[in-house]
Amino acid sequence: MINVLATIKIIVKTLIFPGAFFAMAAGLLLAGIDRKVLARMQKRIGPPVMQPTYDFFKLMGKETIVPHAANRRVYMAAPVVGFVSLAVMMLFIPIGGWCAFTGDADLIVILYLLTIPAVALIVGGSASGSPFAGIGISREMVTMMSYELPLIIVFLAVAKKVGGDQLFFGFRAITNWQIANGPMIAQLAMIPAALAMLLIIPAEVGTQPFDVAEAETEICEGPLIEYSGAPLGLFKLNTAVKMLVMTSLFTALFLGGITSGIHTGITLWGIAIVDHILRALIHVAISAVITVVSMTTIHAATARLKIEHLFKFYWTAVTGLALISLILVWIGF
Repeated sequence: MINVLATIKIIVKTLIFPGAFFAMAAGLLLAGIDRKVLARMQKRIGPPVMQPTYDFFKLMGKETIVPHAANRRVYMAAPVVGFVSLAVMMLFIPIGGWCAFTGDADLIVILYLLTIPAVALIVGGSASGSPFAGIGISREMVTMMSYELPLIIVFLAVAKKVGGDQLFFGFRAITNWQIANGPMIAQLAMIPAALAMLLIIPAEVGTQPFDVAEAETEICEGPLIEYSGAPLGLFKLNTAVKMLVMTSLFTALFLGGITSGIHTGITLWGIAIVDHILRALIHVAISAVITVVSMTTIHAATARLKIEHLFKFYWTAVTGLALISLILVWIGF
């Protein structure tokens, strides 16, 4: 009986909360909020908040056309691999102070998993055989090289701040430290790292002005140009879910002292259903605020960056901000 309950818990965590279903629903909701708020900023009515959800299900029901020159297996598998990696990431990131899986190297695992959706996009685009996809692939690779360095430095700054003389990469240690000392963003030395992370989020997600790989008006969606039907829907879903993943990561790293504080004691099969629902709602609300701050506002205020400007921006300004925090933390602030 105990083994059955343990199996049910694992299935619920993986497929429902905080895994695949929650990642899909919350990610599509954030994408809708992003589009709606952006339209309001530009004095437009904008689409309904549920429009990304409608678009996803519409694409899932459309015919999938595979190019004659494409490697069919790789072409079809790429978006699935990207989504699975994003769903797995949600199992490691704390939501409202609760985490499905915890360990001592969570940030390192996240760093590796974060590269998989981008690599899946690159591999899928290369499998399509389109020259436009080739241009987008090269741009995606440059974008990855641009934001990976400052992201690693941000992780190091957080791990050093929490560990003192050591480096603690586990979310449990990071969350407990913030519960005891207050949110990381309230620490003076960590403010530059928080700003760097806010600037990394839109590049990692691939939203304007950092969508150089899929630039619609320049290279016709780049790696996605040959995609249609369900595979295209999955790639669009991956972008939405990555919004949730990156904003959740920011919340865990810099707002980890903010938890729901809710313990209803209402359980089903050993799972605190009501607690998890309330924590999820609070988490999505915080993610929506971060989305508006880090993506929607920047999108509304700036034009698309050229690829050479993007690389220079992240390796100078953003990396510089992250380094300031790392140096301050390293010398004891």
